[in-house]
Amino acid sequence: MPIYAYKCSSCGHSEDVMQKFSDAPLTICTACGRKSFSKQLTAAGFQLKGSGWYVTDFKNNGSSKKEQKKDSETSSPSEKAPATCGAGACPACT
Repeated sequence: MPIYAYKCSSCGHSEDVMQKFSDAPLTICTACGRKSFSKQLTAAGFQLKGSGWYVTDFKNNGSSKKEQKKDSETSSPSEKAPATCGAGACPACT
């Protein structure tokens, strides 16, 4: 259930109230009893913590797809050579 902030325009009393979405807004102040209690607009209390989905799924490290494609096309053949196994069993080692 969400928590709503209310404030009385007559006496200045403020209060946080936990209500269902379907509940009607409060209008009577709990401090002075007048019909001047109204819901306040507040910032949402939502925060993402940790390494998060953005870092692992959607971050492109500041380069576009065009730049990445351009870099792969301009790399030299020696950079594209396969790694050797070191045992002399593969064509790259001989």
